[in-house]
Amino acid sequence: MSTQVPRLRRGEGRVAVVTGANQGLGYALVNALCRALGPDGIVYLTARDPDRGQAAAAALGRAGRSPVFHPLDVTVQASVDTLAEMLRARHGGVDVVISNAAARVDPVVPQAAQVRRFVETNNHGTTRIMRALGPLLRDGARYLVVASSFGTLGHLALPLQNRFDISTASLADIDEAMNDYVAAVEDGRAASLGWPDWINVPSKIGQVAATKVFARDIWARAECAGILIDAVCPGLVDTEASRPWFRDMAAAQTPAAAARDIVWLATLSDDVRVPYAELVQHRRALVWQYADGASSRRFSATR
Repeated sequence: MSTQVPRLRRGEGRVAVVTGANQGLGYALVNALCRALGPDGIVYLTARDPDRGQAAAAALGRAGRSPVFHPLDVTVQASVDTLAEMLRARHGGVDVVISNAAARVDPVVPQAAQVRRFVETNNHGTTRIMRALGPLLRDGARYLVVASSFGTLGHLALPLQNRFDISTASLADIDEAMNDYVAAVEDGRAASLGWPDWINVPSKIGQVAATKVFARDIWARAECAGILIDAVCPGLVDTEASRPWFRDMAAAQTPAAAARDIVWLATLSDDVRVPYAELVQHRRALVWQYADGASSRRFSATR
């Protein structure tokens, strides 16, 4: 993309970063990326808790993988900046980013008591990583945000949809919309304003909207030939975060199974230019649409 980002040298392995990777889907993504990128690839397993992150990296090492642990708290700007500076100094850029860090929703805690922490991690953490690592993406890079099929405008009341107009919004606009949502939940006004009942739904809409805006901005630079930027929905995955919400997990995928489609997208060859700026589930793009069925305002580009 930028001329300041060195190209991958011949024979040099690709550099990948997975956030929120000490357990569950993130752990499975690191495992699969280590295998996919081969012995020359470098995969950074990042986690907020150093002890858990180092233990996860060690466990993968015993399984024959060789991830590199790096501490990362996506809610702390200095932590994000440290990661970006390390990648710049050590590698000159990055080839694969999978933004997976996420806070859990506790079903027994009032949503008003946890919405701020939840959005700070899942939404503002997502946009912090975009701003920090976006300038480091090399030609042919793949940047993925793990989201959900809840992240489409069909799950949002019509009066609120303009807050997520991806044709005109900036990342700062999306951040502001999510801050307003947090305030509405904490003040007890969310339902009267038309926000969905479950805090995970607006959060996912914000994540996907941010991904589409980020992809639009990268495209506008006209310097990023070959870069793919997408949100991904892994589907129902059997993890500690999902179990409290579902009585029957029989149809849930294991983290390893859910990782396959995501790593497939993250490792598409450099000559593949689509999907771009999409929400992808099981290798197919989901429609970003309005609840009334009107044509979506999604960004699209012929690549």
